[in-house]
Amino acid sequence: MTVARAHLNVYHLLHVILLMLIMQHANSADNDTLLELKQSLKNGDKLITWNPLTTPCNGNKPNWEGVLCANNTVWGIRLEGKGLGGFIDTKILMNLPSLLTISFQNNSLEGEFPSFKKLHRLRSIFLTSNKFSKEIPTDAFDGMRRLKKLYLANNYFEGQIPSSLTGLPRLRDLMLENNRFEGVIPVFMKDNLTIINFANNNLYGPIPKRLQSFPKSQFSGNGELCGPPFAECKTKIPTATIVMVALVVVAALAAITTAFIILQKFGPSSKETIEVPPYRNVVSSNHDQMEQGVGSAATTVNTKKVDSSLKLTFLKDDAERFDLAELLKASAVVLGGGVFGSCYKTTISRQKILVVKRCSQMNNVTQDEFCKHMMKLGKLNHQNVVPLIAFYYRKEEKLLVAHYVENISLAVHLHGSRSQVKRSLDWPTRLKIVKGVARGLLHLYHELPSLIAPHGHLKSSNVLLNREFESLLTDYGLIPITNQEHARDVMIAFKSPEYKNHGRITKKTDVWSLGVLILEIMTGKFPANTFSQSKGGDVELTNFVDSMFKEEMTVDMFDKEIGEFNKHNEGEMLKLLTIGLSCCEPNVEKRWDIKEVVDRIEDVKEKNENDIKNED
Repeated sequence: MTVARAHLNVYHLLHVILLMLIMQHANSADNDTLLELKQSLKNGDKLITWNPLTTPCNGNKPNWEGVLCANNTVWGIRLEGKGLGGFIDTKILMNLPSLLTISFQNNSLEGEFPSFKKLHRLRSIFLTSNKFSKEIPTDAFDGMRRLKKLYLANNYFEGQIPSSLTGLPRLRDLMLENNRFEGVIPVFMKDNLTIINFANNNLYGPIPKRLQSFPKSQFSGNGELCGPPFAECKTKIPTATIVMVALVVVAALAAITTAFIILQKFGPSSKETIEVPPYRNVVSSNHDQMEQGVGSAATTVNTKKVDSSLKLTFLKDDAERFDLAELLKASAVVLGGGVFGSCYKTTISRQKILVVKRCSQMNNVTQDEFCKHMMKLGKLNHQNVVPLIAFYYRKEEKLLVAHYVENISLAVHLHGSRSQVKRSLDWPTRLKIVKGVARGLLHLYHELPSLIAPHGHLKSSNVLLNREFESLLTDYGLIPITNQEHARDVMIAFKSPEYKNHGRITKKTDVWSLGVLILEIMTGKFPANTFSQSKGGDVELTNFVDSMFKEEMTVDMFDKEIGEFNKHNEGEMLKLLTIGLSCCEPNVEKRWDIKEVVDRIEDVKEKNENDIKNED
């Protein structure tokens, strides 16, 4: 027994020593991470007194000011009123695996909203009274299912309230007062909210029913909010303009979205009824909503009276005329929310099905500049380019109207689920698609010679396919009228190596985008950041291309969904893949121009020429 007890005591001693080593290692890792965070903040070294010779935690008690501890690990950071500046580097915070809460209230932190969704375990975020600005990305809170408290008051945030907030199951506190948020207050899916404040922003429209029981003070300072606790909403809008707002609520992981369309009518006796069935995005919430043709969400709108003075400007002489009143009376289907704004399928009649794109990132361009540019785009006429029919101008937002293309986007066919597409794309079909894209792009170069990047945003979700699988380019030529800061953040042209390395785009930038698209079509690999709206996407997109350069050029690179291939077409498939890589040449001087690229693509055949002759 004595020997057994001795062994047992030794075992316990070793166990204790092991636990101490583990805790010391954890403390050491937390120590290094917090010191790195301190150095990353302006005035951090002066105003944060942390002794690097000690550990942040001593059991449940902190050794360092502003640190919250449990079991020798850091579970919270509370650095309030320290006069700290700069921005919060979430990559550093990711090295604190037990972090549940952060508070940097009453400092001078600035820049864009930090990418906290990388820290999906966070339960509380307190950033009140700082200098944060710009628009918070729509998907900023995707996956943060544990988040309970979000305090962003007294900053300079702009744009709409992120729709990804609306599906968070545990969100209780939401403080957004004293910012520059605009648009409508979104509809929250849960009844968990117990503390809210939307005061002193630029919000308008009806207050959602689930929020109407909160005090009026929580909504004050917003000029055009209506409904309880304020007066009932009136149908007449002082600006005598149309408001078309789509809220697409994404629940990440489950990939289920509920979309609400709020259409406000004009005229003193306007009435409306809105039906909102579920909307499902069956690809992924990270795929930019696949701007064309993902899911269905029918909304029926009946309007008795609409201000007929709100006229559309038509770009085609032979286009059948209609007005905004007809658009408002028609049923609408949310197609998605792209980087320019929401997109709707509108059915005016059986013969007249249109797509209306609501653009909210073009408010820096004057009416004269916008109209002149739209007239240029309206002159385009090519079988591989979706023609613009009409547009509507308002300073805050614009509407672009085009014909609806039935067979949805190339992105859905390449990356969507089997339930979305009827058949996979075989080699002849993919070659046909690439040739159509190349021809349409060449037409843009010829007809828009003044534009450095005539398309500027070429990616698989901006290639639509008709019933015959002919390619049609969309979202082209928008760089000159898009707010430049937004364009730099989200448009594919600004993710090219020349912009990354030299801060400029060139006449060959669209060729690079075409090369990326060819690689995507032939390999079936998804270059994730072609749909990213966040900064830094250029790095990952060029990494996608770099990975292709490193792989050996064999048939193993091809998408398995491309179908059976043999010696009759293998050589031509490799030829097209080589063209794609050549388009992605990082050195602009060595990269082919658009004419040479199109000529080489036209030379690619469905089968090897020699084998065709032998068959004859």
